[in-house]
Amino acid sequence: MRLENFPKRYLIVFLTFLCTSVCYIERVGFSIAYTVAADAVGINQSSKGTILSTFFVGYACSQVPGGWAAQKIGGRKVLLLSFVLWSSTCFLVPLDPNRVGILVGARLLVGVAQGFIFPSIHTVLAQWVPPHERSRLVSITTSGMYLGAAIGMWLLPALVEFRGPQSVFVAEALAGVIWSVLWLRYATDPPRSEHPKAAAAGFGGSLLPTNVNQNGGFHPKATNIPWKNIMLSLPVWAIVVNNFTFHYALYVLMNWLPTYFELGLQLSLQKMDSSKMMPYLNMFAFSVLGGFIADYLITKRILSVTRTRKFLNTVGFVVASAALMALPLFRTSNGVIFCSSVALGFLALGSAGFAVNHMDIAPRYAGIVMGVSNTAGTLAGIIGVDLTGKLLEASKMVYSDLSNPESWRVVFFIPGLLCIFSSVVFLIFSTGERIFD
Repeated sequence: MRLENFPKRYLIVFLTFLCTSVCYIERVGFSIAYTVAADAVGINQSSKGTILSTFFVGYACSQVPGGWAAQKIGGRKVLLLSFVLWSSTCFLVPLDPNRVGILVGARLLVGVAQGFIFPSIHTVLAQWVPPHERSRLVSITTSGMYLGAAIGMWLLPALVEFRGPQSVFVAEALAGVIWSVLWLRYATDPPRSEHPKAAAAGFGGSLLPTNVNQNGGFHPKATNIPWKNIMLSLPVWAIVVNNFTFHYALYVLMNWLPTYFELGLQLSLQKMDSSKMMPYLNMFAFSVLGGFIADYLITKRILSVTRTRKFLNTVGFVVASAALMALPLFRTSNGVIFCSSVALGFLALGSAGFAVNHMDIAPRYAGIVMGVSNTAGTLAGIIGVDLTGKLLEASKMVYSDLSNPESWRVVFFIPGLLCIFSSVVFLIFSTGERIFD
């Protein structure tokens, strides 16, 4: 089947799924390539943590501006511009751990460019996805992150081994260019809601309204953004807190699992089999499953939207908490892979609670609320990734090396406790009702 023959909203979801996949291939790829290059020249763990967290500084700076730009300019255009910027940076910048200034500047630029992506995606999906398909289609889009991470963990260590760390940057840039061409060719703005065919396809007043611009295209209806109400809303803060915890756990595992295998378990990623991609494959599967479960519970009226979001969020985060705190008890690759798979899988299940909630409470401002929420998630990356490096460097002084499980206990205990705290916040303050018209 040709792409043009897909129902348009499914084509948009498929392309945004590919978008998130490519983004996370890039993030995992940098972690793998930089770890190898930095270890080869003796960079310490604290310095590694600083470089790995630099991306998130740039990423945090562009979240809210990304939501604003998507609201005003249109998510479709902003997505394309962001991909062109980060792909070009990956292609042009050399991976040399000794050239710290260039590397920091490049990671900041990539972070800023990718910071526009998720607010833009949520703006696009709020325009295209009907409410009864919201959970599963948004979950399919976000599941691309985890499939991308799995592909990165599977293929990129071998690419580093045979072609060197720099080859990862070239491969990522190529993937970004290919996606940009597909998006430019197949993505369009949504149809007018009053058009008969649009109504028959499920578009109407429940979706983000669109207006015709002077060139005959469509863009989100211009409105005054209720910044004060958004920032003072407890349901918004429930999303923000859970986004912070979700990404703290995800980014710590994504950026430091390669080091945990290499130094904590004395195992080479290049020599491990495909089992190393299982945590992210599990995350991919549970993300899609969570979306389908949520839509089933809502459409069959088994649970209200509010109770569905709270149920999935709580189950996901509580189980993930237990798995995270148990992880350093396992001293074999299979044990660590199992434990990290459970942790990431149930975090993804929990995302069917908080991560779709933007569109429940504020469909018109989904990109804005996502920008605010994802800023917190990005701060989690800055804090968690950098703090982990400092904790490990301190542990190394106490235990002489990082093969001692006690060196890693506090690293995984912190996100475990955050999961418990966040699930309680979401239970108390979240809602599935629309609160911003």
